[in-house]
Amino acid sequence: MKVILSNQSELPIYAQIREQMKEQISNGQIAEGTVLPSIRQLAKDLGISVITTTRAYRELESEGYIASVQGKGSIVLKRDNKIIREQCRRQMEEHLEAAIDASQRLDMTDAELVEALQVLQRQHRR
Repeated sequence: MKVILSNQSELPIYAQIREQMKEQISNGQIAEGTVLPSIRQLAKDLGISVITTTRAYRELESEGYIASVQGKGSIVLKRDNKIIREQCRRQMEEHLEAAIDASQRLDMTDAELVEALQVLQRQHRR
């Protein structure tokens, strides 16, 4: 698990942690069943307050990415978890809406937009 914080980001520190961990869990960089660093350890490693890491973990748990297990800490849930799938679907739809908006500004036809999506999908499968 790697978290990089930026004072230049518009996102608060807890949100930067949450978003980076969500991304790493979603793309498999942090495997299901992985025990995450303790809240105190992560705070120490990042040089931030325990309150900040607590908020990030609490939000990850409420969104279904992790679960707190008494005596074990926070554990990454299965990626096929319904909550995670729904979050990913919502994120994908937001990106697609942005792509549709951009294609309309470019006066692209539906066929051109679909073709662009298919090209990108093939590139990512390689």
